Amino acid sequence: MRSVTPPSMVVSGCRSFLVSLSLARTLQISHSSLNNHNINYAIKCCSPINTLSPALTSDSEPSRSDLASSPTSSSSTGYPRHDRLLPCPSPNSAPRIEHLVVSEDGPVLEYICKALDFPPSSVAELIRLGAVYYALVSPQPPSTAPQEQIRIFREATEPSVLRKRSSIKGMTIQQAQKTYRVTNVDQFVEAGTYLRVYVYPKRFPRCYEIDWRSRIIAVTESYVVLDKPAGTSVGGTTNNIEETCAIFTTRALGLSTPLLTTHQLDNCTGGCVVLARTKEYSSIFHGKIREKKVKKLYLALAAAPLPCGIITHYMRPVNRAPRLISEDYMEGWHLCQLEVMECRKVPWPSNVIQDKYCIEECGWPSQDYAYECKINLITGKTHQIRAQFGASKAPLIGDSMYMPAAVAEMANPGLNPFGKHKTEFSCESEKEMAILNWIAQHGKEPSVAIGLQACEISWDDDGEHFYKAGSPWCSCL
Repeated sequence: MRSVTPPSMVVSGCRSFLVSLSLARTLQISHSSLNNHNINYAIKCCSPINTLSPALTSDSEPSRSDLASSPTSSSSTGYPRHDRLLPCPSPNSAPRIEHLVVSEDGPVLEYICKALDFPPSSVAELIRLGAVYYALVSPQPPSTAPQEQIRIFREATEPSVLRKRSSIKGMTIQQAQKTYRVTNVDQFVEAGTYLRVYVYPKRFPRCYEIDWRSRIIAVTESYVVLDKPAGTSVGGTTNNIEETCAIFTTRALGLSTPLLTTHQLDNCTGGCVVLARTKEYSSIFHGKIREKKVKKLYLALAAAPLPCGIITHYMRPVNRAPRLISEDYMEGWHLCQLEVMECRKVPWPSNVIQDKYCIEECGWPSQDYAYECKINLITGKTHQIRAQFGASKAPLIGDSMYMPAAVAEMANPGLNPFGKHKTEFSCESEKEMAILNWIAQHGKEPSVAIGLQACEISWDDDGEHFYKAGSPWCSCL
């Protein structure tokens, strides 16, 4: 019997079932113990093999030792090609998440290959990206799941079955259902272990196009300051912790210890990001943020002008995009404040510039001028600048999430239930319907860049820690 991985990596398991594609179409679950939000078990069914790159369908497969070796590099950057094993899915493609319960003891890679009929290279890539999770005990399917699915879950979690598993001795069911990321292709999983596989993880192909050394602003003993390219993730997503600014900057500098994130920028936003070289400095920088010792200035390219001064809104405390904000005080909502320091008229981006930087059309009426605003971010909430500018009828150029909503409200004042022209509702259900309708007016997250850059960052007011990003794409206008 293979040794079981220690509890920090928790592997073990129960009896197993494979969630067949036909069952998975309708299986949905709200499982707060996985990610503290609703997880959609509905799976977009596609051929698991022929949607992958041709290299995956060859007869000869690499050994597991080969899978751990350095992948093929791009001739232009020296970094691994993003499509060497798994293609980047279309931004509009539906997510595909496979949920399995292991049927027999063995290495996790071998089991997933067998269960999903995937080549080892494909599964190894998913594990490398961080797109595979496991738990000792499967979460409970919803009542709407097929009866076969419910039956298998009950068999795998029968008290008599669970009592025989030494790996969960002394644990509550909730503790045993906690998920961990699979980090090794040889990781041993017992029968009954729950597996969640993100077949199409969020990808960041721009990581392989960037000259990362040229984006580094400063290197010190404690931290690195990066001019983050738009279209990249600072520290990763739920299903991709490999294609990140932290990882690629670490490689560019040849560091043996990975850089750590200290704060975030939206994927579609570029500019100054501080990456810590040690856990100690990461904690120190987080403390500076909490104590409001870190100052961030932004450049925003807006579709309409805004007056200089402080703009105040209140953001709904729901950790989900789009972020909804109100001009009026709302109890329990987060205060959002920014200061528009400058606002100057500039030419609207040409079609050539928009194509070069993948700036999306968002339904704003054609015009000759845009407005470049310099912003002092007083409070730092997710999507704050984007949401506040959108609510002020000056959405950021290329912001495919908030600009469509601004356009919709301009055409239909009062559409925003929290806006200046909001209406009174006769009952709570009527208000909820209005909120859902308002959310529906927003679009998807931008695929690459928008008119927003974190142009300056400083802290401690000593003049020593002051850094500026390079020229944003909108400076090419």
